Amino acid sequence: MLLLSFYLTLGALAGILAGLFGIGGGLIIVPVLLYSFSFQDISPAVVTHLAIGTSLASIAVTASSSMVAHLRQSLLSWRQFIGLVMGVVLGSGLGGWLATFLGGEWLIRAFGAFAMVMAVQMLICKTKASAGHVAGQLPGLSRQITYGGVIGSISAIFGIGGGTLTVPALRWHNVSMQQAVAIAATCSFPLATVGAISYGWHGWGHQGLPEWSTGYVYWPALLGINATSIWFAKLGAKFAHQLPEDKLQLAFAVVLFVVGIDFLLFT
Repeated sequence: MLLLSFYLTLGALAGILAGLFGIGGGLIIVPVLLYSFSFQDISPAVVTHLAIGTSLASIAVTASSSMVAHLRQSLLSWRQFIGLVMGVVLGSGLGGWLATFLGGEWLIRAFGAFAMVMAVQMLICKTKASAGHVAGQLPGLSRQITYGGVIGSISAIFGIGGGTLTVPALRWHNVSMQQAVAIAATCSFPLATVGAISYGWHGWGHQGLPEWSTGYVYWPALLGINATSIWFAKLGAKFAHQLPEDKLQLAFAVVLFVVGIDFLLFT
């Protein structure tokens, strides 16, 4: 019951973040699951990949709710960023495969540094916006596919929904924060779905996995998280379209910075 309550609370927090920032919640789910699985005496040989695979599976469900909520409140059509969707699907499959060859400790440290770099990037974008840059447009199809491939690969390796990279990339083109979040939330669904399938497939039969696992996906955590994340993602998406753009972007950068420090200090 204690673990169930823990996963329900984690799901609510992840859902809020998914809807608010379009990040899928993986920035919170992965580090928390790392600590949780360590306390459950799960083999250190699989704990990092298990946390990432479970995170992607939970994001796939949460992102579906967040995506619908954002598209209902946004004037965007998914056809305007179909290149990004195509790219993240291809990239996430590749990233899930590559991650099986990487050591767990390397993944933790690398993601900590990556999150902090993205936090700085968001602050730079905020400075550009405050300097009076005019609103921009989405990049062309070929650039969208390229961005999507890179975003999908890196996001699948680290178990995040893609918004961590998608939002800064779009903000660099001066796309509004609300539109960037809506696009990131939409792209998170196919990215996380393909990534989770890849982790489940490549982790199948691995020694050290706990019971109730399908490859690198741990079902008790997955079901507990998604029991609350779906509903809270809708609430987060509502807040995202009501908050001032500058405050939303600053909050995004702070979340990235704090989680980056957490990953770098994790042992």
